[in-house]
Order: sequence, then C-alpha cells, then structure tokens
Amino acid sequence: MRIEATDARERKWENLKEATGEGHKSTALDAAADYYLKMAGDTTAVPVGRFQELMGLATEQGSVTPEQIAEVLDTQELSVEAETTWSVGETSAKK
Repeated sequence: MRIEATDARERKWENLKEATGEGHKSTALDAAADYYLKMAGDTTAVPVGRFQELMGLATEQGSVTPEQIAEVLDTQELSVEAETTWSVGETSAKK
C-alpha cells in the first residue's frame, strides 16, 4: 500500500515519530495504530476498548481515581502513571 506523502502528513509522521520515540515512520504508525485499537475497541481483536472499560468502571463505582484511570489507560505503546499527593497546613515543613 502506498500513502501519498503530503506536507501535512510528513509533519504529522515526524511528530508521531517524536511522540512514540520510534525511529521509522512505519514503526511509529504501528505503535499509533495499536494504541488506537486498544483504546477504541469494537473490533474482533479488541472487543472492549480501554475507554469503554474506563467508562464502565466510572459508572459502576460512581467515580474513579487518577490511579484507576492510569491503570486502565496504561499500555505498552503509551505508559500512563498517576500519583496523588496532598498536604495539610504548611507544605514547607514537609521534606
């Protein structure tokens, strides 16, 4: 398959290579496609996507924490982590 390389597509592919950390357009496109399929779902390979899973979790529990969101959305293609911190009173006293 050939894809016409317009200026806009070339910029998009370069940005995608940078975002994925891949050195070649083909591997960057593969990573992006894999991520999209995992998130969207509704395919034979991935019947339930991560977004659908996240919405179901929120509906079931009423709310979700940043850590729960990160757990659902974390993939090999795009690592997602969350850490929640909080303090009471003067934060400068904390070290």
